[in-house]
Amino acid sequence: MIQVETDAGDWPAGGDWAALADKAVRAAIAHSPLAALVAAPVVAEVSVKFASDEEVRALNRDYREKDKPTNVLSFPMVQRDLLDAVDQNSDDGELLLGDIVLAQGVCAAEAAEKGVSVEAHAAHLVVHGTFHLLGYDHLSDADADEMEAAEREALAMLGIADPYAHGPGA
Repeated sequence: MIQVETDAGDWPAGGDWAALADKAVRAAIAHSPLAALVAAPVVAEVSVKFASDEEVRALNRDYREKDKPTNVLSFPMVQRDLLDAVDQNSDDGELLLGDIVLAQGVCAAEAAEKGVSVEAHAAHLVVHGTFHLLGYDHLSDADADEMEAAEREALAMLGIADPYAHGPGA
């Protein structure tokens, strides 16, 4: 079971941000080594916050020493080497994977630049952030290739085009 806590903050009204976050987190987990936990007696929890650029800038400054907004930040709560045995190490059957925070203005600007909807780009960023919570990174070319392949699979499950392809709508 997966539980997603969502705070839509100042993001545009009318969008079902909670449903978007829930579907994106579930798709990412389904295409990860943690997929088996979904069927196990463990509740995996992810918090997704749709925040302002200012809030993300402050978090980026305070936690990463980069004084600028970024599209998404992830704050994992479990070390990658402990994820495989997390169902054995959870005394209450709950696993707090971590927090994901998206910046509204950055997300909207990137979506416009890519020619995709804000919702599609936000879903991509939530998938990307979830993979960071699951221990993926893109520090090396090989790691980036692995993470992008996993993202493509998860996004395809959501009906979202490959964000790494070139051209309009990609």
